[in-house]
Amino acid sequence: MRLIACLSPQWQRQDTFTAWCNSHLRKAGTQIENIDEDFRDGLKLMLLLEVISGERLPKPERGKMRVHKINNVNKALDFIASKGVKLVSIGAEEIVDGNAKMTLGMIWTIILRFAIQDISVEETSAKEGLLLWCQRKTAPYKNVNVQNFHISWKDGLAFNALIHRHRPELIEYDKLRKDDPVTNLNNAFEVAEKYLDIPKMLDAEDIVNTARPDEKAIMTYVSSFYHAFSGAQKAETAANRICKVLAVNQENEHLMEDYEKLASDLLEWIRRTIPWLEDRVPQKTIQEMQQKLEDFRDYRRVHKPPKVQEKCQLEINFNTLQTKLRLSNRPAFMPSEGKMVSDINNGWQHLEQAEKGYEEWLLNEIRRLERLDHLAEKFRQKASIHEAWTDGKEAMLKHRDYETATLSDIKALIRKHEAFESDLAAHQDRVEQIAAIAQELNELDYYDSHNVNTRCQKICDQWDALGSLTHSRREALEKTEKQLEAIDQLHLEYAKRAAPFNNWMESAMEDLQDMFIVHTIEEIEGLISAHDQFKSTLPDADREREAILAIHKEAQRIAESNHIKLSGSNPYTTVTPQIINSKWEKVQQLVPKRDHALLEEQSKQQSNEHLRRQFASQANVVGPWIQTKMEEIGRISIEMNGTLEDQLSHLKQYERSIVDYKPNLDLLEQQHQLIQEALIFDNKHTNYTMEHIRVGWEQLLTTIARTINEVENQILTRDAKGISQEQMQEFRASFNHFDKDHGGALGPEEFKACLISLGYDVENDRQGEAEFNRIMSLVDPNHSGLVTFQAFIDFMSRETTDTDTADQVIASFKVLAGDKNFITAEELRRELPPDQAEYCIARMAPYQGPDAVPGALDYKSFSTALYGESDL
Repeated sequence: MRLIACLSPQWQRQDTFTAWCNSHLRKAGTQIENIDEDFRDGLKLMLLLEVISGERLPKPERGKMRVHKINNVNKALDFIASKGVKLVSIGAEEIVDGNAKMTLGMIWTIILRFAIQDISVEETSAKEGLLLWCQRKTAPYKNVNVQNFHISWKDGLAFNALIHRHRPELIEYDKLRKDDPVTNLNNAFEVAEKYLDIPKMLDAEDIVNTARPDEKAIMTYVSSFYHAFSGAQKAETAANRICKVLAVNQENEHLMEDYEKLASDLLEWIRRTIPWLEDRVPQKTIQEMQQKLEDFRDYRRVHKPPKVQEKCQLEINFNTLQTKLRLSNRPAFMPSEGKMVSDINNGWQHLEQAEKGYEEWLLNEIRRLERLDHLAEKFRQKASIHEAWTDGKEAMLKHRDYETATLSDIKALIRKHEAFESDLAAHQDRVEQIAAIAQELNELDYYDSHNVNTRCQKICDQWDALGSLTHSRREALEKTEKQLEAIDQLHLEYAKRAAPFNNWMESAMEDLQDMFIVHTIEEIEGLISAHDQFKSTLPDADREREAILAIHKEAQRIAESNHIKLSGSNPYTTVTPQIINSKWEKVQQLVPKRDHALLEEQSKQQSNEHLRRQFASQANVVGPWIQTKMEEIGRISIEMNGTLEDQLSHLKQYERSIVDYKPNLDLLEQQHQLIQEALIFDNKHTNYTMEHIRVGWEQLLTTIARTINEVENQILTRDAKGISQEQMQEFRASFNHFDKDHGGALGPEEFKACLISLGYDVENDRQGEAEFNRIMSLVDPNHSGLVTFQAFIDFMSRETTDTDTADQVIASFKVLAGDKNFITAEELRRELPPDQAEYCIARMAPYQGPDAVPGALDYKSFSTALYGESDL
């Protein structure tokens, strides 16, 4: 072992550099012994440069004079400089004079340029690339941790690991010991020289006994390993490219599957929901219809909003997927039949059409049932009153009492019958009302119409019978009328006045007990006014009552004065003073009850009016706020202030402000719930309905999400395609300039003007028209006549950047296959990560060429399919 090598890394480096130079010079049939001496005349230096570069240098000068040597060295230095190498402080004179330090510096510069500089792993510098290559190759080996090009190599395990990784049959790695570095180093050096044609450039003892081995010497030696294994490195590069392409394809397929599942779920929900919304079969009771209304409110508040978000997210995922496919040079994603975004939009439109009139139908049905219940109750009340009045009337009309009556009795019977006919005529209006109500219930499809009709028919039949019996009895009485004398006129007068008055009281009691239904404050105030008008007639009615009672008292006074024995009751009417007083007292009791009911309803309508104003106050704020936000979002996407990141940040701030505004919408929903529960059907204080607010809110959420997604896709396009912020700004400015109506799309003429402004030759000649038609087929494949900004950006990025292609992937597979036209499963598993190897094996078709072997796989058709039609 040389002591000077242990003390001076420069001498250690000199031996390494000498060995490196000789490994190349021996190809030209020569070598050197001493770098600083053998390169002084420039001849071997020029020869070395020709060998390692493969190029011819100017013819050297063969003279022995110093000027000849300097000229040769200058030719070598000029050649090095022509390869982009800056030679700092290295001159021909120092090399010719044998300056060892300058000569070693020049050789290191040559090694850097021609042995190390071309090494690049993941676009790192030469040194970093070589280090990263060493780290990756030795990562699986125990006791090896390459962090630098000096002490990480002292124990020799890293050198042995590099050899074993590429030629495992040459090294028994498991038998090496970390505590025997000299043996390890010598083993690696000897194997490298014997089997890999790498000359021994280092001395094991020098490395072990040096605190910090020379970095440049280690790098020089290690670079020889890199070039010796360059074929394997080429395969690794090819494998990396394939892995990258497969990873993109796998991610895209996963996104496609996610889209298909989400689309299927959303379409299935729409399919289930539409029949429910289209079911307009009315229920029989208000309670059942109110339950349907509550179910619909739950649908609007609870079930639909998540589906709105799913629909928006589905469109965002679809756009993002298409952007990624375009950026990776893949064909556009075509969803399964019936699952296009347009299909989902059509289904959603059908859903909203089915939903549109559903709530209005429910409210109309509730109103109809409310009206039916009111009419049915009114029918039953009037029918009961009429049936109570007719009870016993047929028997009375059929009674033949006139056959045995006295003259005075007959006269009395005639007068009584006249009173009855008057009463019968007075009840005609009620019968007609009963029939009219029954008819209205039939027209409104009342569920119990059968029983109503049966009862109504019975009343009408009985009424006809009463009319017939009345006519028959009158005829019978008139036959004997000549034999009868006039009955007491006072009784008759009493009867004639008492009957209408009694009927008026019955009608008054009926009206006072009549149910009412109103929806506005004006309607209840109208009822209160009518009731006040009725109360104003009570004094006249009371005077009529007293007059009727006075007639009765007068009849009694006359009978008593003339000693007439009365039977105890008025023979002409059943309406006694007691009945009149009793019914009058009933009317007096019903009036304050009616007052109370009307005042309660007035209070309810005042409360409803308050709810209307409260809702209108909030709605008149929320509605314009939503419209303002929509306009502001539009301006952000059009005005193009700042970078795309600034626009994205600004839009996300708007999104947060919109989300923070949600409590105002929830408050409005609560107020709307109170209005619905109060069965309020109109609101003159605002033009905004809850439906308008909901639709506006959903549109606002969808618009901000779509706008953010568009900017994110623009960022994704810009970064993936290497488009600068200035280019993106230029593209946006040009697009906005010709987008006069700010609609987010350009017509063909506007687009052509935009292209011309960016320097494209699409003028109105044959060549320009052909070029423009080609571009239009790219940006508007569906021939819609509009070019969106995203399509414009995709076109510009394709025109200015490159992407991986099927040919590049085929070339990479060919490297892994060792230039064969097919590849085997074993080769794929050896060169690719397990999951991606199995992915290829599962999808590659068998190779059918004449050179096929068992298990051969067709990597060409597989690579073409990656850029062809998608299976999804």
